[in-house]
Amino acid sequence: MPVLSVIVPFHNVGKYLGPCLDSLAAQRFRDFEVICVDDGSRDDGAAVVAARAAADGRIRLIQQANLGVGRARNAGVREASGRYLAFVDGDDMVPRAAFQRLVTSLESTGSDLACGNVMRLHRNLLVPSWAHREAFAEPAARTHITRHRLLIRDRMLWNKVYRRSFWDALGLSFPDRMYEDQPVAIAAHVGAGAVDVLHKVVYHWRQRDEPGASITQRRLEPDNLRDRLLSVLETAALLDARARRLRPEFDRDTLEIDMAVAVEAIAGLGADADDALVDLVVRYLDSVRPDVLPRVPYALRLLVHLLHQRRLDEVAHVFAQARDGLLHPPVGSAGLLRKRWYGRHPALPGHLSEVSEELSPTARLVELEWRGGVLRGAGRVGVGRFDVSELDRVRVSVWLEERRTGDRMPLSVESASPTWENVELPDGGCVPEHAFPFRFAFDPAALTPERIARLGHWDLRVGLKGPGLRLEGKVRGDRRLPPAAPPPRRRAGVWLVPALAFRGAWGLRLRRAGALVRHCEVDGGDLVFSGELADPGDGEPVVRLVRRSDGEEMYFPATLAGREFHARVPLAGIDESVGEESWWEVVVDQGRAIRTLVRTQERQPVRVEGRSFLVDRSDDGCLLLLER
Repeated sequence: MPVLSVIVPFHNVGKYLGPCLDSLAAQRFRDFEVICVDDGSRDDGAAVVAARAAADGRIRLIQQANLGVGRARNAGVREASGRYLAFVDGDDMVPRAAFQRLVTSLESTGSDLACGNVMRLHRNLLVPSWAHREAFAEPAARTHITRHRLLIRDRMLWNKVYRRSFWDALGLSFPDRMYEDQPVAIAAHVGAGAVDVLHKVVYHWRQRDEPGASITQRRLEPDNLRDRLLSVLETAALLDARARRLRPEFDRDTLEIDMAVAVEAIAGLGADADDALVDLVVRYLDSVRPDVLPRVPYALRLLVHLLHQRRLDEVAHVFAQARDGLLHPPVGSAGLLRKRWYGRHPALPGHLSEVSEELSPTARLVELEWRGGVLRGAGRVGVGRFDVSELDRVRVSVWLEERRTGDRMPLSVESASPTWENVELPDGGCVPEHAFPFRFAFDPAALTPERIARLGHWDLRVGLKGPGLRLEGKVRGDRRLPPAAPPPRRRAGVWLVPALAFRGAWGLRLRRAGALVRHCEVDGGDLVFSGELADPGDGEPVVRLVRRSDGEEMYFPATLAGREFHARVPLAGIDESVGEESWWEVVVDQGRAIRTLVRTQERQPVRVEGRSFLVDRSDDGCLLLLER
């Protein structure tokens, strides 16, 4: 008998099944069986399994008609003979040490199940799974979902190993529908005597490219939504019966995830929405505690309230407004000693209108340039997507704040009365229409020798201050649209680099330059740039492109004449974008990495063989290439 039984249901995922089984065969933990259940596939998936089974006696194949993944998993469990159970979807992959870590943990602690962290897999790129990041931030042995409540988000089946005796004693089995794993995963968490939480990644959850290929991609289809809602109702009933204290956490996540999908689907269906679907939504919302919905973001709260009341025409109208950035509820306050803030909408009752915890400044730059040796900028700051036209005596302040030390340099600010007309902005309307315009100026003379010596990174921040109102945040922007970052300026041997950071915040970086790029352009589909090395070494340099998301590297030749270097990078030869976008940092390598400093102000969007690139600067002035 093997120690571990791994059940792999599959249906029409032949192109991914081979890599999945290869990742299982490569596990450091060796004492397991793999039971592959063909759920009526019409592709070559069964042949892929048969070929692997011929080479590895631990793998075997069973087949059934297309009865659904729930029945396929149940069939695999019936065939399993191991002391432990694990589940893997046929299009996903498992890191080499995963089962070793999970089984070893259970053997050590005696817990009923062990679960671990997850990464999303898109082609060859891995990124953290948002659903698991917080719950698995810290390891914990012999804990429980009632003590580690973030595990309410751990509703997937496959990042776990279960003790088989525990599984059977709890009588766990999968319902005959989609989203069958949520009620089973939560039932296991609630029913366990103890659970091990591993911070290490134990599962790679694939994001597939083909439109409509996965259950998640078909989430707006009525049958898909019906099964999602049935799983939500089943899980809610389980928690009511066995862990009532977890309902608020479950409902908060369900409102923001599942109900958001329900709103989108039913808004799209409009008058054609099935009454039975709406009945399922209402049935769930009837069971949600009154104090939970006000904790949901305002726009979604409004839409869920309308859906709960079956006001479907209004759901469709408000959803379209929110989607198009046209939902701007006016904000007002109440109270004297402790002001509370409310977003007013005729459809939302007062007890659901408070937005005090949601208010934050939304600031965007529309101008930034050096004039007379001073960095001058202009922007607009509002309060999220709320209409703040009723606010009075509000003052705008702008400052630079050093990330490491918190040191602040206040900037001179000119602010004007708020404007409420529709204004066409360079960033495509990301700034609220109802916003306070401001202008500021930064004089490099404010940089003392101590500040210059720290070579710090300073964020541009903005504050709004008025009666009962104290808000502050970063000034952000969209790096694909104007304004372009001004060129670096030199002061006391250090470069001052105004730039938009990788995650969209404007700031000022103080740094030295090992390689200065003086000329950069796209010529005939090639990125051509040249400049000067501060300290040229021996031998020819190369250009190294480093992808920020995963560290992938590509190399291209360069030439050196004295201090001057020249490089040409064919854009068509760069690895294709993984996911929505890929960021490549350009480094000159001469046996050591020499990070560039780009003086050119141009931001060049180009298309090469159907691919879209943007040549830009990073937040510290390094040459950056974005494919989107």
